[in-house]
Amino acid sequence: MKKYIKDFEIKENISLTAQYSVLKLSPIDGQMPKTLPGQFVQVYVGNSRNTYLRRPISINYIDYDKNELWLLIRDAGEGTNSMIKSPNGSILNLIVPLGNGFSINNGHSLLIGGGVGVAPLLYLGKVLKERGNEVSFLLGARSKCDLLLLDMFSQYGNLFLSTEDGSMGEKGLVTQNSVMQTDFDFIQCCGPKPMMMAVANIAKERNIECEVSLENMMACGIGACLCCVEDTASSGNVCVCKEGPVFNINELKW
Repeated sequence: MKKYIKDFEIKENISLTAQYSVLKLSPIDGQMPKTLPGQFVQVYVGNSRNTYLRRPISINYIDYDKNELWLLIRDAGEGTNSMIKSPNGSILNLIVPLGNGFSINNGHSLLIGGGVGVAPLLYLGKVLKERGNEVSFLLGARSKCDLLLLDMFSQYGNLFLSTEDGSMGEKGLVTQNSVMQTDFDFIQCCGPKPMMMAVANIAKERNIECEVSLENMMACGIGACLCCVEDTASSGNVCVCKEGPVFNINELKW
């Protein structure tokens, strides 16, 4: 897909918690690039003196009617902190869209997200539902306050929740949630690597096709810097930013 370097205006900066915000962005030129669920952007953080590299952020949601692209941002350092403190009307420069997205399958998909890894699953669920598929979400977090955008997720599928402290949904990890005993045609997952590896093992045991979105460190987003390399079964070392970030689990040496 063609990539663009575009200025986007922050139309709305919504603080979800002390740590998370959603930025609703619109392209200054009015032309929203076509994007796929699971793709990401590289954000230039111009108002942070010590942030020299662009920051890779998953595309959370696309609303073509409103000409909006959403980014779910977690405050993880100076760069992301600068983003979530940007006021409405601020301009962010993005490289968009980057990477390869999730497969759009036909059937019943279970979309599993942990922490900020839930971000790309919202747009994926929207697209899957609009194409007539049954969608279920299994979202996990440490506690109730870390479960994000639940009202949005519930619009596109069945919602199942896990929290480590039991403050909402079932207590425990997502892999311990009772919905994991249900038969699904596909599993698609994004979150911490240990969680994704555990989900991949369950999918392999039950012979369910599964994709995961890797969160390797990325600097350039276009396969030049080689800092996001992952060793794969059929292609050897590949750049996650260019060949991924979404991979079928059979391609990964986990």
